[in-house]
Amino acid sequence: MFDIHRVEVDWGGRPLTLETGKVARQADGAVLATYGETKVLATVVAAKEPRPGQDFFPLTVNYQEKTFAAGKIPGGFFKREGRPSEHETLTSRLIDRPIRPLFVDGFKCDTQVILTVLSHDMENAPDILAMVAASAALTISGIPFMGPIGGARIGYINGEYVLNPYIDDMPESELDLIVAGTGDAVLMVESEAKELSEDLMLGAVMFGHRNLQPVIDAIIKLAETAARQPRELNLPDHSDLAGRVKAMASNDLVAAYAIREKTARKNAIDAVKAKVLETLTAEAGDDGIDKVVVGGLFKGLEASIVRGAILDNGERIDGRDLKTVRPIVSEAGILPRTHGSALFTRGETQALVVATLGTNDDEQFVDALEGTYKSTFMLHYNFPPYSVGETGRMGSPGRREIGHGKLAWRAVHPLLPAHHEFPYTLRVVSEVTESNGSSSMATVCGTSLALMDAGVPLKAPVAGIAMGLIKEGDKFAVLSDILGDEDHLGDMDFKVAGTEKGVTSLQMDIKIDGITEEIMKVALDQARDGRVHILGEMGSALSEARAELGEHAPRIEVLKIPVDKIREVIGSGGKVIREIVEKTGAKVNIEDDGTVKIASADGKAIKAAINWINSIAAEPEVGVIYEGRVVKTVDFGAFVNFFGAKDGLVHISQLAPQKVAKTTDVVKEGDKVWVKLMGFDERGKVRLSMKVVDQDTGKELEADA
Repeated sequence: MFDIHRVEVDWGGRPLTLETGKVARQADGAVLATYGETKVLATVVAAKEPRPGQDFFPLTVNYQEKTFAAGKIPGGFFKREGRPSEHETLTSRLIDRPIRPLFVDGFKCDTQVILTVLSHDMENAPDILAMVAASAALTISGIPFMGPIGGARIGYINGEYVLNPYIDDMPESELDLIVAGTGDAVLMVESEAKELSEDLMLGAVMFGHRNLQPVIDAIIKLAETAARQPRELNLPDHSDLAGRVKAMASNDLVAAYAIREKTARKNAIDAVKAKVLETLTAEAGDDGIDKVVVGGLFKGLEASIVRGAILDNGERIDGRDLKTVRPIVSEAGILPRTHGSALFTRGETQALVVATLGTNDDEQFVDALEGTYKSTFMLHYNFPPYSVGETGRMGSPGRREIGHGKLAWRAVHPLLPAHHEFPYTLRVVSEVTESNGSSSMATVCGTSLALMDAGVPLKAPVAGIAMGLIKEGDKFAVLSDILGDEDHLGDMDFKVAGTEKGVTSLQMDIKIDGITEEIMKVALDQARDGRVHILGEMGSALSEARAELGEHAPRIEVLKIPVDKIREVIGSGGKVIREIVEKTGAKVNIEDDGTVKIASADGKAIKAAINWINSIAAEPEVGVIYEGRVVKTVDFGAFVNFFGAKDGLVHISQLAPQKVAKTTDVVKEGDKVWVKLMGFDERGKVRLSMKVVDQDTGKELEADA
């Protein structure tokens, strides 16, 4: 019944198995990949014909984690998987980026790749396995995919590179790097690092590329026995039309690209395109023209003009040389009521970034296959349509916004203080208010400034820069701080973020069939120079965290109480802690180890809550004076509540500076008093002496000790 084909290879000390022919047989390609006991099913289906008038390649990658894979039932009311989580969205992008440039030019059929995590052994992360499975399914599908690719995760532990570290080993790693590539070159890099040098980062990339070769060989071996017949791809010849477009538009486009300002340049290019379409439509008459085809040819002409100028003359669209960074203006503390804010402007790219400090109540709960955990640092990136002078839909964040936000998160995360040293929940929001190239790196710079403005003690300021590439044959040019047009018409988007000391995040996407180690080294070295320059410009606003938290930020004090006192502080059904919060106005959070965090923007509220909690959890000290209240008077003295629920006796002989006949001559029930703990009697009862406070003036009367 089944025609099963199976390949197994040892990879990183564990067996990797690729199998097809048993599951999802109606898909164009389906591969069940197994690594350890983690299993991912990859399926690929492409439409037979493209949609009429479609001018782009509609590829969709959907990565989905089924909770049954980890023996769990989804949380929430409906008890089934819902919209993709942030991790699923990021993994979908991670797989999309290296496979997209390998489809044959001109192939425009709807193509969908679905990756489903079926089993998770809690040791081997499923994201890399999903990338490998996707590559294998595409390779055997018959779809015009010029792969295969392989992918690998690289750690750096105890001074050594580690291939596909176990999940439990990753907290010890100074690097989390994912690399994808073909047999010949690197296609994609995504990483977070703890200020590692450019040489170490490059070494990790090349180590990963070498170690993904066995995966590529295994996929080829599977395809030799299981691949479907390649689809016929009959692409029309538009060479004559391309020549006409070039003749009509070339000179005008050269003039348009000589305009330095983005909006004026765009308007000039649009005018040239409209003129070409109008002329060709008039010439075609009733037969009409395919505007989609003309648009593609026009874009190709744009690319050849821009790329040629850069390669031949080193002349960029805005007149800069290859290494110069656009003018930068850095400002901090621009919003009066926020905890921290910054406006970072680089050329025609601008990010308004705001930092907010919160408490434990603001932590984000993340329900992952590996278990539920809490996140204390969130970075949200928004890209409104006005930032590029357009109208558009406003709604929940898309894949691009989630991806750019996570890139900036990775860049800043290694530099945050340890949570036990700075016990705040941090949320950063980046509103991109202008965009013409690398708004994600502007977000990194703005985030660094906003956090320092809020008083967050970053280990060092962090900045980011986007690098580009123009490559024709053996000739190439690496561009620093690329414009939007240089990104669209170029061959590489290479983003590097870090401090003066080293790299904290690196992301690379390639639109051609890969780049070499030589090009990567040039890009990394050039990026370092640009990053150091940007850090210098940022220093004009802030070079380190402010000494004090923002005026409106909450203050958090941390104290420790005995574990056996936690129940008393919380009270039956939470009665005591609710009363503390309601009456002091401070937020109180108690952890299982007895750590208590008290937060409020009002210092008096924090002090009141601390005193209240100490009165319950701490033990009174002999010789210390406490504020108390008389709860009962008797002939031989007064009982005083002075330390939470603790009462003690003040003998009549200790009531006042002089002897008295009656207790009530000095104090009455309800009076506020100051008492000094003298010690304990033979039965362990508290003995006190007292200072009486005048109820009208609050003046203390000296007590007899």
